[in-house]
Amino acid sequence: MTDTGPRDTGAGAQEKRADIPGQAQRGEATAPTAETPTGRVPAEAEEARAAAGGGGLGWMMYAGVVLVAAGIFEAIWGLTALLRTTYFVVPSIGLVVSFNYTAWGWVHIGLAVLLVLTGLAVLAGQSWARYAGICLAALSMIANFLTLAAFPFWSLVMIAVDILVIYGLSVHGQEMQRLRT
Repeated sequence: MTDTGPRDTGAGAQEKRADIPGQAQRGEATAPTAETPTGRVPAEAEEARAAAGGGGLGWMMYAGVVLVAAGIFEAIWGLTALLRTTYFVVPSIGLVVSFNYTAWGWVHIGLAVLLVLTGLAVLAGQSWARYAGICLAALSMIANFLTLAAFPFWSLVMIAVDILVIYGLSVHGQEMQRLRT
């Protein structure tokens, strides 16, 4: 093996790098120069990032689309309860709240209409829809929990979807309002 010559790996090499702007190694601090911006990111850059889809805008789009889809699924649940009461795993007296399936069908259909309308409002960027979506997703989660014995797998999937919608609307809800202003 051949030697390529002496190497300076000590303090001298670090001093040489510190003299050249932008050559600091990881963990080394550099003094601010005229080319290096200091402080916070300008508001224009933050708005451009939000408008370009950064942050939670994707979560808001997800929440709006999934609210519409959850409304359609709730409508399917409600129509099944109205039209084919023998399709369920247990009779209606086996549920946590023993309404008959016709009553549960109308509850799910009413919830479906509200979920679809709220999902469309979330997609349109309405600020009230964020709070309504959280409340309706929570109601949908409760309704699916109370009818868990009738449709076990379906209800568990819908509960998980409702949790993700609540997360998207509550944590990332400000992004839609920023986009509108």
